[in-house]
Amino acid sequence: MNAVDTQILRTLQCAPRAPFRLIGEVNGVSEQTAARRYHALRRSGVMRVVGLVDPAVHGEAQWVARIRCRPDRVGPLADALTRRPDIAYASIASGGSEIICVIRSPLDAQREDMLLQQLPRSAAVLDLRIDLLIHPFDAPGAPGWTGYGGHLTPEQEQRLTGGPSPAPAGPPPPPDAEDAPLLAALAEDGRTSHTRLAEITGWSKGRVARRLESLESSGALSYDIDLLPERLGYRLNATLWLRVAPARLERTGQEIAGHEEVAFAGAISGDHNVMAIVTCRDAQDFYRYLTTRLAAVPGIDAYGVSIRVRRLKQAASLISHGRLVHPVQV
Repeated sequence: MNAVDTQILRTLQCAPRAPFRLIGEVNGVSEQTAARRYHALRRSGVMRVVGLVDPAVHGEAQWVARIRCRPDRVGPLADALTRRPDIAYASIASGGSEIICVIRSPLDAQREDMLLQQLPRSAAVLDLRIDLLIHPFDAPGAPGWTGYGGHLTPEQEQRLTGGPSPAPAGPPPPPDAEDAPLLAALAEDGRTSHTRLAEITGWSKGRVARRLESLESSGALSYDIDLLPERLGYRLNATLWLRVAPARLERTGQEIAGHEEVAFAGAISGDHNVMAIVTCRDAQDFYRYLTTRLAAVPGIDAYGVSIRVRRLKQAASLISHGRLVHPVQV
């Protein structure tokens, strides 16, 4: 990672599908340099741009599961879970005895074939805690973890995005069945060009552009940047479980979500009602964060920490041999 790489990452987090010409102009490099550095980062498995469908359009909620396992069964169970399409953000924590993951499942998940019903019966599971993700504090399109550095001025952000987008009016409608090839291509590479998407779908480029605009503006389709912080020198990842009084929940959650060390923050059910994922260089860096930035946030009554020891899955990527890969490649 050099300064150009850092700025390209920040630019992509702001505008995931920005043309290389614009990326280069905003960062003072040529279009060819911007494209070359992006492709080098992607080939190395450090980052992926992915298109994601909001699970709410399919009537799914997101559940945060903490699964304490038999030590000899953690690996097989974790590997099986990460390959399920209804699992996101899976990791092994707490010295290798706990799996933390996000399960996408309806609020009334009562069918016997659903994972929420199957997990308690697994012989590998010693204890299970499942809480509902009630509200993410990150706004749609928020950049996520930016602790690796770099900076965009307000003028650069305005040039990349054209200004804030209007909030969707009502819940996003579900994609059509004919959108499947389009969405599958974007899940593999969120920067797939209109030309290539037209080839995949059999549509015209104009139709592709119109459909993307419709899906994006409704909130049904968004883009995320999967990153491997370990490859950038940030080797400590922790999940914080915070207890916050309801009267302070929104303000406290929004402040924590704004910390550059925080990749995600959301309100969950349970005694500890805020979950935050923090990425730091090492233990000392994490201690500094706890005792300075987090300590200055009012409203936190108690906290717990789960230290990640193995990253398994990001939003739409598996981790294989230290690289981010599309799930079908494993």
